[in-house]
Amino acid sequence: MQNVLQLLQDGEFHSGEALGRVLGVSRSAVWKRLQGLEDDLGLHIFRVRGRGYRLASPLSLLDPALIADACATCGWTAEVFPSIDSTNAQALRQLAAGSPAPLLVLAEKQESGRGRRGRTWVSPFAENLYYSLGLRIESGSYSLDGLSLTVGIAVLRALQESSCVAAGLKWPNDVLVAGRKIAGVLLELSGDPAGICQVVVGIGVNVNMLPGASVVIDQPWTSLREQSGVLVDRTALALCLNRWLAHYLALHAEQGFAGVRAEWEAEHLWQGQAVTLSAGPQQVEGIVRGVDKQGALRLEVAGEERQFSGGELSLRLRNDS
Repeated sequence: MQNVLQLLQDGEFHSGEALGRVLGVSRSAVWKRLQGLEDDLGLHIFRVRGRGYRLASPLSLLDPALIADACATCGWTAEVFPSIDSTNAQALRQLAAGSPAPLLVLAEKQESGRGRRGRTWVSPFAENLYYSLGLRIESGSYSLDGLSLTVGIAVLRALQESSCVAAGLKWPNDVLVAGRKIAGVLLELSGDPAGICQVVVGIGVNVNMLPGASVVIDQPWTSLREQSGVLVDRTALALCLNRWLAHYLALHAEQGFAGVRAEWEAEHLWQGQAVTLSAGPQQVEGIVRGVDKQGALRLEVAGEERQFSGGELSLRLRNDS
């Protein structure tokens, strides 16, 4: 079926005869096979007598061979899955089983994609980028403080290189365009923080998903395709993200988050804004003054500066209904 998708991904019509040759079945059996593809992957395929079959919208499939070759040049290994529960979960499993690191795990689709604070990351087939980089870190050799913010800069630079110049950062782990989310970061750890631990850098980017798609997302969102008006090459975006992530991870290893703190603040959309910080049932109102050298939020509260950090915190603009 992968070969069929390679044919159909251009969004043009392809004859039943051509598809039958690829599938090794008769023309009359093609539609039944394609209906199975629709059911399994959530795709919409049109059939028009005399013209053949086409996808409702063109796709950009990942190129596993190109990704593996590019990763090999920088000492990474890579695996691309057609469908998986979660790229973060798979990276953690493989690291725990002794797979070499850095290990890049990508997928065309996630069944149980995860976001921050227990949220689901909507992951339709071949629409977005579901990206997890697994690292193995020895205690004291690499500072984890502010790492997710450093990763956020790498994601932002990749989006900017992909012509999304209006994107900016929101503390702690989001990338926004005009108040709508286009990408997010989720770091997960396992092992012994005092010895050797595994860190998975999970990144989700809304690439080709468009408003009106049959997905439900509980917050305003946008995508690269909506911003640019063209189908985005997901393989090229993954390779671009590889380059920026390798650069900023090396910088973080050498200098910690302090080395990119000023750069991060320059891209923070909510600098100087009145916000409400939520931690469970508690809420704190203040003015964003930036971040400290560990990546904690600096908030001016009743005339005094306080610092806040933690994975369960949620930040909103004060006037955001």
